[in-house]
Amino acid sequence: MPVPDSGILARRDDIVRALYALLPESCVIADAVARRAYECDAVSAYRQLPLAVVLPRTTAEVSAVLKYCHEAGVPVVPRGAGTSLSGGALPVADGIVLGLGKLNKILDIDFPNRAVVAQPGVTNLGISNAVAHAGFYYAPDPSSQIACTIGGNVGENSGGVHCLKYGLTTNNILGLELVLIDGTILRLGGKALDAGGYDWLGLLTGSEGLLGVITEVTVRILRRPATARALLLGFPSSETAGDCVGQIIAAGIIPGGMEMMDRPAIHATEAFVNVGYPLDVEALLIVELDGPQVEVDHLIERVSAIADRCSAMTKRISTSEAERMAFWAGRKAAFPAAGRISPDYLCMDGTIPRRALSQVLTRMTELSQHYGLGLANVFHAGDGNLHPLILFDANKPGELDKAEAFGGDILKLCVEVGGVLTGEHGVGVEKRDLMPVMFSEIDLDQQRRVKDAFDPHGLLNPGKVFPLLSRCAEGGKMHVAGGALPHPDLPRF
Repeated sequence: MPVPDSGILARRDDIVRALYALLPESCVIADAVARRAYECDAVSAYRQLPLAVVLPRTTAEVSAVLKYCHEAGVPVVPRGAGTSLSGGALPVADGIVLGLGKLNKILDIDFPNRAVVAQPGVTNLGISNAVAHAGFYYAPDPSSQIACTIGGNVGENSGGVHCLKYGLTTNNILGLELVLIDGTILRLGGKALDAGGYDWLGLLTGSEGLLGVITEVTVRILRRPATARALLLGFPSSETAGDCVGQIIAAGIIPGGMEMMDRPAIHATEAFVNVGYPLDVEALLIVELDGPQVEVDHLIERVSAIADRCSAMTKRISTSEAERMAFWAGRKAAFPAAGRISPDYLCMDGTIPRRALSQVLTRMTELSQHYGLGLANVFHAGDGNLHPLILFDANKPGELDKAEAFGGDILKLCVEVGGVLTGEHGVGVEKRDLMPVMFSEIDLDQQRRVKDAFDPHGLLNPGKVFPLLSRCAEGGKMHVAGGALPHPDLPRF
């Protein structure tokens, strides 16, 4: 992380007093022990105690805090529920954490316009629960949906098991309210499906807290499908399962969800939730089909026939809503289930073309053997978003370093085969120094110019996304004193 500014650290008491003047005492956390709850996000290998934590209750309070931090030159790390898997909410020692957990109300439910307006601290599942009585739901459903918040979903452009057919967060957002670093409050979009002009919503969705702090989100809700059924298909290898995925898509069938798990993930998950997953297969495919009943019945027959041609060893079709939900309960519990087979794991996130699936799985197995670390694969098979779980023991010296190197090689492999560094977890700290693998310096410079337009002093979520070595020349500028370059021994971009 960036070296803390000693001047800001020396002013800590003054900064805390200023925060107490802006917010009620219950909304400021200055005690060292209490601040420990905010020292990391879901990537707990990285920890850093923040200068202070603030928990504003309104957009006006968010604006006041950001305006003060802008004037005082204090960095700000926005934080939702802390479920980020890329270190996106990791604090900086000389900055405050701005937690949005108190902005947790649904402000408007508009069924005629199929829209919900929610504050950023509302959970993903909370939106679906709020509209379920009328037969509606919010489509993007990350595995952490019981805890992750809609504001964080926008920041990371989260997806979930149903993103193949219904899209990521960016495809389901209609409007945003956000606060810029100088305290300016902006509204973008609304309940209409499209807004004229530049695609500001597209720019801000997935911006990882680098451009502004989201204080209100308008999402699109959908009618629940009349029928939804799932097939549980077991295969003798990951290659045959991957072939089945390709044939389903090639046949013009777009399932509501299509997820894949390999043998280690299947065994860990079944031991955890006991939903009846077959244990004698090498790969498991969950394919959900939704729509009118006659359409679903027809598509089940077609998918079943494709699975037979791809050498499926087992085939089970849900006959009730409870059974369908049980299929998904196992998949959504795969990450915590990995704790049964390893004391620690890193959850990676890269996306590849579907045609490269067999090649990538084979290469990941070779990398697992090279590093001497276990691997369990869980991923969104339909859109090629991989979530390999690298298994290691942090108590063994050097294993975390090996796990990180292993993860870096997986992400490089994703780019090599025509994919990208992330599908839904974001770049954060985890992938920050891999950005040059995917982007040229010209690409990164253009991205930094966008950042500078919103946050010219780099106060919002510093140390994330952009490789640190390139920050010395950010925006094409470099400080030169007395005609001499600073640190002439360092490589220059």
